Amino acid sequence: MRTHSKETQSSLTPAMALEILKEGNERFMNNLKANRNLLQQVNETAAGQFPFATILSCIDSRTSAELIFDQGLGDIFSIRIAGNILNEDILGSMEFATKIMKTKIILVLGHSRCGAIVGACNHVEMGNLTGLLKKIEPAINKETSTQNNRSGDNIEFVNNVTELNVLHTIERIRNESPIIMELEKEGLIKIVGGMYNVESGKVSFLAS
Repeated sequence: MRTHSKETQSSLTPAMALEILKEGNERFMNNLKANRNLLQQVNETAAGQFPFATILSCIDSRTSAELIFDQGLGDIFSIRIAGNILNEDILGSMEFATKIMKTKIILVLGHSRCGAIVGACNHVEMGNLTGLLKKIEPAINKETSTQNNRSGDNIEFVNNVTELNVLHTIERIRNESPIIMELEKEGLIKIVGGMYNVESGKVSFLAS
């Protein structure tokens, strides 16, 4: 499989980009890989890159977007930070990826058994991590179905918060970036959320 060129990238619609990610995850789950020559892709991307997707995911060592979606060099912009939270620098990177580099989709990817979410649910405070985890608090506050044991020990509560955190991040992207919001309104990009299961390898896409 060759890397994307300007022509192949421009021919993709946001819906097609989403389908590529879904098909890649299906291959990953079935322990299959597209036939790629990575050294050839190094040469093909030496003069430029034309990725089709921008993915915001967690730093968790089990959640490499390139592996989960079976993508190669030059295929995706991968943004990784604990808890897949949003800040000004990440938002600026997304604006560069979509407006300048013409990626067709933004995926915010949460995952099961996320240590950052567990830490936020347990109100952990430790150095600079404290400020990062506070960005997850809006999702905790939005989780109103759990009345008892609202802590990191409650797996159902943590999973609910994880999904809500993905949706909250998407809401912030739309509200805080007029550039991205306009691209979405024009149908040039799609913004979607997903949940990766660290036990099965499956990505479930969320309605957003």
